[in-house]
Amino acid sequence: MMAFALTRYNFRGKAFLYSLLVSSLMFPAFSTIIPVFKMMTRMELLNNPLSVILPQVAGNLSFATIVMMGFLRGLPLEMEEAAYMEGAGVGRVFIRIILPLSRPSLAAVAIFCFLWSYNDLFTQLIMIRKRTKFPISTLLNEISSKYGTDYGLMASSVTLIVVPVLFVYIFMQKNIMKGLTAGAVKG
Repeated sequence: MMAFALTRYNFRGKAFLYSLLVSSLMFPAFSTIIPVFKMMTRMELLNNPLSVILPQVAGNLSFATIVMMGFLRGLPLEMEEAAYMEGAGVGRVFIRIILPLSRPSLAAVAIFCFLWSYNDLFTQLIMIRKRTKFPISTLLNEISSKYGTDYGLMASSVTLIVVPVLFVYIFMQKNIMKGLTAGAVKG
């Protein structure tokens, strides 16, 4: 929705908001982890899945918005204008026209955001301290120790971790290339 508003409407502060989105991509999670940790501590969310989910959503939001803006700029305005002329409101135009046309791009953004969030061991280890609440991707970090590595356990753990990623990729693979190239070519 933010990408739709930023590409289709002119409002005060639009350029500033776009600059803020682009500049937020320059800060890695490592540089923001201390303030985020303090915030989660004050909100008493440590050892809660929300302490990992909220930073992931905030971190991926700017990427998703910029990719979707590139895609939406390539969509012709004439379809939306025709819908407005027929009496459709903004919500109906968004749901009936923009969302169906944006499915490949939304799928590509969903895949990348899922993979980045799923593989973010750093945030998971900082925010979740109890071993019983660790996500599955922290399992690999726990298996290796100074006493050696159980390679059978390591192989089964890697299989458990890779299977969800393979399922996401297999079910959405046709949308990856369509979604990434749709906003890059105009015409």
